[in-house]
Amino acid sequence: MRYEVTALVNASRIVTIPVDADDPADARLLAQRRGYAVLEIRRPFALNPFGNRKPRFPLQLFCQELRLMLEAGLTLSEAIQALVEKETREDTRRVLEGVRDAVSEGSSFSAALSRQPNVFPVLFAATVKASERTGDMGEALGRYLAYQQQLDSIRKKVVAASVYPALLLAAGSLVALFLLGYVVPRFSAVYEDIGHELPWISGLMLSWGRFIQSHGIAVAALMLASVVAAVRTLTLPRVRRGLMRQLWRIPRLGERLRIYDLARLYRTLAMLLRSGIPVVAAIRNASDLVAPELQTRLALAVSDIEQGHTISDAMVRHGLTTPVALRMLRVGERTGRMSELMERIAGYFEEDMARWTDWFTRLVEPLLMLVIGAVIGTIVLLLYMPIFELAGGLQ
Repeated sequence: MRYEVTALVNASRIVTIPVDADDPADARLLAQRRGYAVLEIRRPFALNPFGNRKPRFPLQLFCQELRLMLEAGLTLSEAIQALVEKETREDTRRVLEGVRDAVSEGSSFSAALSRQPNVFPVLFAATVKASERTGDMGEALGRYLAYQQQLDSIRKKVVAASVYPALLLAAGSLVALFLLGYVVPRFSAVYEDIGHELPWISGLMLSWGRFIQSHGIAVAALMLASVVAAVRTLTLPRVRRGLMRQLWRIPRLGERLRIYDLARLYRTLAMLLRSGIPVVAAIRNASDLVAPELQTRLALAVSDIEQGHTISDAMVRHGLTTPVALRMLRVGERTGRMSELMERIAGYFEEDMARWTDWFTRLVEPLLMLVIGAVIGTIVLLLYMPIFELAGGLQ
């Protein structure tokens, strides 16, 4: 949910900044972490029934352009200033100006990014901070770009696999609604003129048709309002978290969600370890990317590692690995190639998810077609059943 926070900066200037948060208290906390003295918090009025969303900051484009300019020999300040000057979108320009001003005031680049946590993820700021110690800013930005592209690839596979079933379900629902809302009322009028006694189930459906014919506008408005309310409700963070908790409790689906989160976890750990971040700090930075069901386990794993347990023992003890991944972790511990082996583990999980997604799609598509065909066929059969009875009575 988006809030507008009016705050005091450096005890001399009043600004209004957008903050994405679950509630006003969370918005106040986020603004204070960025160094603002909060004066007022309000939620702006919005006509959009699907939520008040601001355009996303193009982080990957920012990384790519900044990396190219740094490799071309520009200093960090010059590169950021060039990005500010070429930007035409007001919201993006405001973010870049905030980074530029913080760097020009003497803050490090990572500290400047940390002042805007709702724009720059903690993981990105941690990667930049590690590169400031080693002096390989361009290489670190390249690693983050590669990391994001890997995460986006598996997300796109899941979304692409969902598109056809969703379209199939939508098309079938529209056909069924057309039959119930347009065809059935016409048949109802014809059967009323005939005056023949109808089977009870056909009569029930035709009663629905008469009701639609009499209150069509009200029914359409109610259905539209229901869809808008459902979509609006699903945009609320608390509702999404509650829905995800329920999905995690479904045995087979919950296991797939766990594998998906583990793939993101190990991909993130590999990138952070390669950037020179210690393993405990890397796990803590990566914990925000996984579901709440795994965050508690990660905290326990960190505690075990700090007490002297190996990474593989801590991960397997708290259900953060699989038998195959456990063997890879132990190889990484023996050889010292932990970042490389974690990247291989992430690839293994991603391939597993891709295979399962393909299998699930192949299973769901024909099942959906059978269900939709059965629904439409039942409607048509109930429509023509009285005609069949009339024809049989004439013989």
